[in-house]
Amino acid sequence: MAMKETEATGIIGWVDQRFPLLSLWKEHLSEYYAPKNFNFWYFFGSLALLVLVIQLVTGIFLVMHYKPDASLNAADLPGAFFSVEGYIMREVPWGDLIRNMHSTGASAFFIVVYLHMFRGLMYGSYRKPRELVWIFGCMIFLCLMAEAFFGYLLPWGQMSYWGAQVIVNLFSAIPLIGPDLSVWIRGDFVVGDATLNRFFSFHVIAIPLVLLGLVAAHIMALHEVGSNNPDGVEIKDKKDASGKPLDGIPFHPYYTVHDLVGVVGFLFLFSVVVFFAPEMGGYFQEANNFIPADPLKTPSHIAPVWYFTPYYSILRATTSSFIPWLWTFFAIAAVRVYLSAHSNQAMKRAVRGFVAVLFLAMGVPGIVLKMIGLKTLASFSIGGVAIFLGIDAKFWGVVLMGVSVLIFFGLPWLDQSPVKSIRYRPDWHKTVYGVFVAAFLILGYLGVKAPGVWGSLPYINLDTAQTVSQLCTLLYLGFFLLMPWWSKMGTFKPVPDRVTFAAH
Repeated sequence: MAMKETEATGIIGWVDQRFPLLSLWKEHLSEYYAPKNFNFWYFFGSLALLVLVIQLVTGIFLVMHYKPDASLNAADLPGAFFSVEGYIMREVPWGDLIRNMHSTGASAFFIVVYLHMFRGLMYGSYRKPRELVWIFGCMIFLCLMAEAFFGYLLPWGQMSYWGAQVIVNLFSAIPLIGPDLSVWIRGDFVVGDATLNRFFSFHVIAIPLVLLGLVAAHIMALHEVGSNNPDGVEIKDKKDASGKPLDGIPFHPYYTVHDLVGVVGFLFLFSVVVFFAPEMGGYFQEANNFIPADPLKTPSHIAPVWYFTPYYSILRATTSSFIPWLWTFFAIAAVRVYLSAHSNQAMKRAVRGFVAVLFLAMGVPGIVLKMIGLKTLASFSIGGVAIFLGIDAKFWGVVLMGVSVLIFFGLPWLDQSPVKSIRYRPDWHKTVYGVFVAAFLILGYLGVKAPGVWGSLPYINLDTAQTVSQLCTLLYLGFFLLMPWWSKMGTFKPVPDRVTFAAH
């Protein structure tokens, strides 16, 4: 078998003859042409990769000293808790720095990923031909959530223990299989040593392997179709005689150097938090998590880490009195989108299917009949059967929480705008995006607070807080469910044939 020819000599040439080293370098860096009008929003993709490396490296060193054991040791502390707070933080050289880098990195990861996703939302990076890039990105987001959830139990503090207990118990709301599923996830009837060991294995081995594979697929899919840009213009449509995009520049060295600006700024802020405020006022590391897990003492307020709280607020907002309003909103949204679909038969079929699921599976007929006192008739509807089988608001809260995350997968098909970028959409579209962001942030704030506790804000009580969270839930879901309607409305600005660029 003949060896392939290579331009390089020496060790690089020897390797390149046996492994596609130079071709990978050219395909993904030196000869990968990216739009020349990237702005600071495009820092967050490379920053996400940087934080992933930080988490993997610090995680390896933590695993060297961590002991996944819920039983008490000689110091009358759980082995897992002592290995973190007693050994890694106090005995291992630089152990406190590594642990704080890892815990801060978890929050930094979600900050970077949320901003990265918002950039894709603004500039339509999920639109054709980048649907698969977006889907891989959403799968990465789901893996990050799973990784964070499994890792949160490992310090075996009070909030870790009870947070895991609450989240796993949510699965018990699933009809028929829920209780058995919860036991299967825990490996026991309560969160204990079996749960700790299986969460440890998922956090350290299973999820990172899947995550790395998805990151590789995300990058490969991106480089296959090319990067989007703030104008939403496809640079591959305009090429010179040699086949190079007229509005593109090689990713290396231009953007590798350009991204160093973002890296330096990020590392500065990251270092400030790690060295001076690793707990970040209790948002990155809760005070209760410095107390060993005690199954006999429940904290006064149990809440997930801040990056889960928007979805946790949606779960808490779903009460029995809110469900009829919620389904009514869904029905109105479906009718509105259906009427605006016009000749889009695929959209009309999707809406008809959604309405069928809404009225037959989600219990609207049964709920309405039960509310007006006709319990006998309610039992004849599927919704009524669901009610009498004990499917209560808790189950619909879990469903809605899942929908609020999974709905991101549908963005490539929900957005019917004739243009990609927000730059060329009607100005009031920016207000819609602003309301969505505000609703998301308010939900996140409410999820951190205990029910009825809003700090020093005046004129706020439990009922008002619940109403605000329910309103923000409708705004959050309405942004997506009504997108096939509002994304087509208004006067759109003409999109240029080539990207707009000013040297800086």
